[in-house]
Amino acid sequence: MTTPSTSHRLAKALVRTTGALALSGTAGLAYGLWEKNQFKVRQETVPVLPAGYRDLTVLHISDIHFIPGQAKKKRWLAELADLSPDVVINTGDNLSHPEAVPALLDALEPLMRFPGVFVPGSNCYFAPKLKNPLRYFKGPSSLDGAPPKDLELPWRDMHRGFEDAGWLNATNATFTAEIAGQQFDFSGVDDPHLGYEKYAGWPAEGSPLENDDAASPSAVRPRIALAHAPYQRVLNYFTESGADMVLAGHTHGGQVCVPGYGALVSNCDLPTSQARGLSTWSAGTAATRRTIPLEVSAGIGTSRFAPIRVACRPEAVLLRLTARAA
Repeated sequence: MTTPSTSHRLAKALVRTTGALALSGTAGLAYGLWEKNQFKVRQETVPVLPAGYRDLTVLHISDIHFIPGQAKKKRWLAELADLSPDVVINTGDNLSHPEAVPALLDALEPLMRFPGVFVPGSNCYFAPKLKNPLRYFKGPSSLDGAPPKDLELPWRDMHRGFEDAGWLNATNATFTAEIAGQQFDFSGVDDPHLGYEKYAGWPAEGSPLENDDAASPSAVRPRIALAHAPYQRVLNYFTESGADMVLAGHTHGGQVCVPGYGALVSNCDLPTSQARGLSTWSAGTAATRRTIPLEVSAGIGTSRFAPIRVACRPEAVLLRLTARAA
């Protein structure tokens, strides 16, 4: 039987525990709000080019989720131009507010002086809405049917701004582009998270380079694939169809991670161990199986309804593509 004094002690212990949890939660929220602005540049070297190709520097940006008034993010995006990449690849989710396009284009203007290629994500087309974050543990997020018209973002204005600057739109498209004096094949898809992807294949296979310069070998052009969300069906298609590398975003690296463990969710069917960073992807039958590099950016922003990051700092990725070992 519990005595009054015992009940009193239990009540005091409960109050202390509740207070500690509340304090811990407040501290965690404060940390998450701080970390979301601790931008960094991750650097990787990827040996994917044919022998004889010169190194190529690629700046991969993704998931900016821009909101008017984000001065620190805007300054940091502009400063990325100091990296002087050969090409900028943008894998979508650029917006998080219907009035963000002018400020986003202003922030990216220094980067848009460089060649660029882009594909969209769902938060290029539609604004985010408030959701229970625990839903992410049940599976990938969704828009729960046809998005309301009031959620549609001015993505056409954004794409027009990119294209006017010379960036190439790889949305369900394929093309050959000359970057830093060398030719590359690109193939991209519209956002797989919305089920919008349609595969355009690749430019004519086996075509020799037209440039007779000794630095540009007569070889099959390198193939770079782009998608916003790295769903397995998309990765399998690109791997089996001959891509040399896939770049994607969408996962936010898990966004709220466990230190020493990593991501708890990827918001798609990609294994959480690959939710951020450079890894590999394999696909095909036993006779045709291929393995290629997969680069997934942890992204630069967050939804405006979940503006925190924990053990997963926002990033741009500077890739140095080099020739494969002989």
